[in-house]
Amino acid sequence: MRRFWRTGATLLFGAGFGAAANHLLSARGREEEEERPGLLSRVPVVPVPRVQASELTVSPGTSGAVMKYGFPSLANIKTRESYVTSYDPRTRTASWVIERLNSAALCGPSDRKYCNFKEDDSVHVFHRATNADYRGSGFDRGHLAAAANHKWSQKAMEDTFYLSNVAPQNPHLNQNTWNNLEKLCRSLTKHYLNVYVCTGPLYLPRQEADGKLYVHYQVLGHNHVAVPTHFFKVLILEQRDGQGVELRSYILPNEPVNEKLPLERFLVPIETIERASGLLFVRNIMKKSGSLQAITAK
Repeated sequence: MRRFWRTGATLLFGAGFGAAANHLLSARGREEEEERPGLLSRVPVVPVPRVQASELTVSPGTSGAVMKYGFPSLANIKTRESYVTSYDPRTRTASWVIERLNSAALCGPSDRKYCNFKEDDSVHVFHRATNADYRGSGFDRGHLAAAANHKWSQKAMEDTFYLSNVAPQNPHLNQNTWNNLEKLCRSLTKHYLNVYVCTGPLYLPRQEADGKLYVHYQVLGHNHVAVPTHFFKVLILEQRDGQGVELRSYILPNEPVNEKLPLERFLVPIETIERASGLLFVRNIMKKSGSLQAITAK
């Protein structure tokens, strides 16, 4: 009987002590919760320095030199052998592609016959264009960074065949006036130290019968690859004497264009492209060059 009493007393004491301890721990937990209102308040915050697009560089390799005059924007940057691009997953095309041309880049053993258009595996499959999207669409796979600009390396030329460097382009435009503009870019390397070329799509509004402005564009295939309404090219021309740069900016509609029209007809103020594309060029260029001459007519 005495042993039973001892056992019962021990159990009661243990239960009472446990309940008291549990009450104290619960009270302390509530106090800590009151002091720490939520999960986010306990996550350490790391300060991020403010970075301007013109301050970024890509290294190592030739791509670092490509971005001498800064980044027009900072989203989804991808680096290739000889160009740098900002990819837009919503349209399945690039927002812009920048390349640097000079006489050395235009010569070499590379051959286009060994190149094939291919998916960009670095892009998530949800946001990636495929060759099937273009098949039977009536549009060319129009290069943004042109293959003929990178004869210096077979790998560099092959990189221009990623579909992330391609946009749906009217065949007549691609094979005629746009091709002439690409040839002009290459010819300018005879007169300038370096020719920096930024190319990209535009989706411009058009006024309709009700007097309002709308942006309409077609999409291709299962992945809904956006068909641009226009394309732009911005040329940054480094003078050989080191006395600054010249700037030429073009907009062409994504439709058949009379190839006999002079390319000067498509020159526009750089501000037109900056406003339409959401990109910035002049601010970045002026941080690297003390002299800028914008050419809007010839």
